[in-house]
Amino acid sequence: MILFLLPAGDYDPTEAAVPWAALRDAGFEVRFATPGGQVALADPRLTELGFSWLSPWLMTRRAELAAYRRLTEDPRFLAPLAYADVDPAEVTGLFVPGGHAAGMRTLLEDATAQQLCARIFTQGLPVGAVCHGVLLAARALDPATGRSVLHGRRTTALTTLLELTGWNLTRLWLGRYYRTYRTTVQQEVTAALADPSHFLAGPALPRRDTAARPGRGFTVRDGNYVSARWPGDCHRLAAEYLALVRAHETAAEHTRQPTQGKGKGRR
Repeated sequence: MILFLLPAGDYDPTEAAVPWAALRDAGFEVRFATPGGQVALADPRLTELGFSWLSPWLMTRRAELAAYRRLTEDPRFLAPLAYADVDPAEVTGLFVPGGHAAGMRTLLEDATAQQLCARIFTQGLPVGAVCHGVLLAARALDPATGRSVLHGRRTTALTTLLELTGWNLTRLWLGRYYRTYRTTVQQEVTAALADPSHFLAGPALPRRDTAARPGRGFTVRDGNYVSARWPGDCHRLAAEYLALVRAHETAAEHTRQPTQGKGKGRR
């Protein structure tokens, strides 16, 4: 099963729903895990409340919101596991969406979620993360080295430019909504890397991708791991993560199959 780690609430609906839809439509089993095994809903400001006159730019777009509504009707979504109840032996891939609101901390600061992420990462299974979700990987320590599982890898995440732009546009009435932590996501993730140059910020002026134009998005792939910056990258991220999952499944099938011609001439 492909496991989606969700917080108790407040994640970005696009970042969860678009990759989920790509996997489900391709026939993969997707399960969800939350801190206590309770259903977790996305950030209501992104789905319902909005941002006043900034809503056309900051709220979830219609197509992606429809994908999220479809997600919330899925029986697997309505029956999530608790982090502590996940059997790592049953996991074949991991995806971690992000979000800005305070509820994201219930995922990012959870020791069990961090350990689970580290275990799946170091097993070489397909891992995808976007926005604040990359912080979980940055905080997940490889038990063999004591360093982040991102140490020695290239990655992207929510950039400081994107984070501070959202904060400056909304802070007069939303306060620290766009600042989940005092340190920006890019700063914390970069500190976990072997070299600051391993953080790739992408184009300074990002464009939102769409299902028809996924190439507008920006992603970074390094081995079994692919990352993206924000909701505007998620159609490309979904396609690349799906490709990663398919490649891993094909490799696993070849490993399980007996060698062709084995035993010939011994009858």
